[in-house]
Amino acid sequence: MTDLHQQLQGLWLPLITPFRNGELDVTSLRRLVQHYASGPVDGFILGATSGEGMALSVDELEGLVSVVLDELSVSSRHLPVCLGLSGASTARMKEALDDTADWPINGYLIASPYYIRPSQRGLVQHFNALADHASWPIVLYNIPYRTAVNLTNETLLALADHPNIAGMKDCCADRAQSIDFLNRRPAGFRVLTGEDAQTFDALSDGADGAILLSAHLETNTFAAIRTLLQQGQRDAALAAWQSVVSLTRLLFAEPSPAPAKHWLWRQGLIDSPEVRLPMVAVSEDLATWLDAEMERRAQLLLPA
Repeated sequence: MTDLHQQLQGLWLPLITPFRNGELDVTSLRRLVQHYASGPVDGFILGATSGEGMALSVDELEGLVSVVLDELSVSSRHLPVCLGLSGASTARMKEALDDTADWPINGYLIASPYYIRPSQRGLVQHFNALADHASWPIVLYNIPYRTAVNLTNETLLALADHPNIAGMKDCCADRAQSIDFLNRRPAGFRVLTGEDAQTFDALSDGADGAILLSAHLETNTFAAIRTLLQQGQRDAALAAWQSVVSLTRLLFAEPSPAPAKHWLWRQGLIDSPEVRLPMVAVSEDLATWLDAEMERRAQLLLPA
């Protein structure tokens, strides 16, 4: 097994990409990495959906990876980093793998080809071709409500045998399908949920961890949920979950990651809530709602 097969568990953060005045905000990015590397995060995903990867140039993506790895190199925890890649052409995805082959990352998070809706046979051939070609292990990303095609469990089982496919981020939004795969997957194939609002159920069902945008907030609590479940403390895990479940809805009330960026900006972790078109900043109504919830949670931390 590769290192990623072992590392792909626990709480992974799909790190947002901070911008300011149209440019990558390196100062805020370093601040984010310092903040989260000092906590219970087990790994980072860069340049994926939450990181607005499709709005980044290749040079920006390389700069993003370079800054994060540089900041991690001086931290007390050397966390693994996966790069999000997306595309509808197998040939062009191979080119992207070639372009990043010498980047010192730990793996890739790759979604199904979007828009063209290939057959299951085509998906098997696509991902096997990428896994054969990639210098680093691949994590499959099953998110049919974005790609318009679902990786069925039979397809996933066929792909799970490939030695360069380490696991899956599961956003199929079908709990029955997820449970069936968890029961049938081969040993060592990791499954992390990416459905923020269904995190407790997925971890209870046996997922190895989670990749959660919501964990930019209340990071310790999200990490504690899995730990408590592993310790058999289900009631305590449920109580922890109930304290943060509202965030998993609030942060997706408008297209992500704009709500999370607004919160992190108000919190002082990033210097601007800027997103890139076609993403737009949160509405005034949602900004008010987010600010009120931030204030409410701050008050809970004050001494009695």
